[in-house]
Amino acid sequence: MEPKRHDRLSIVAPLAVRVEPDADVAQFANAVITTFNEIVVVLAPIIGRAGMTALYKRSLHIASRTHPWLAEATDDAEQPLINFASLRGVLERQSQAQATEGGHHLLQVFRDLLASLIGPALTGQLLGDVWANAPSPPPTHDAPP
Repeated sequence: MEPKRHDRLSIVAPLAVRVEPDADVAQFANAVITTFNEIVVVLAPIIGRAGMTALYKRSLHIASRTHPWLAEATDDAEQPLINFASLRGVLERQSQAQATEGGHHLLQVFRDLLASLIGPALTGQLLGDVWANAPSPPPTHDAPP
């Protein structure tokens, strides 16, 4: 079951600080990886490397239901120290639109999954600084009437 989405924890604007609007897919991938590395710095001392690996692995599994190509990044989750090299490669092989949607979805799933385990307030407290500097999702376009 996919974790419940917490609107307060939405990643509506987080990656904007790290990515210029005309950034290429490699710059976006770098912003996603930087965000995950900052999450590791914050969470690993609390939940341990094994906990961080399990949370990342579960997030990849859930996000790959919507973006099947994300399943290729599971190699990172098998490493004792997640280095996100596979995730970077998978993101960089996608079109800009696919990478942006998939990267944002993965971050959102990770955050929602963490919130389902420890609550939205504690998640916000732990990841607030990380999310303040994370990449923002693409704008949604309403369908014409």
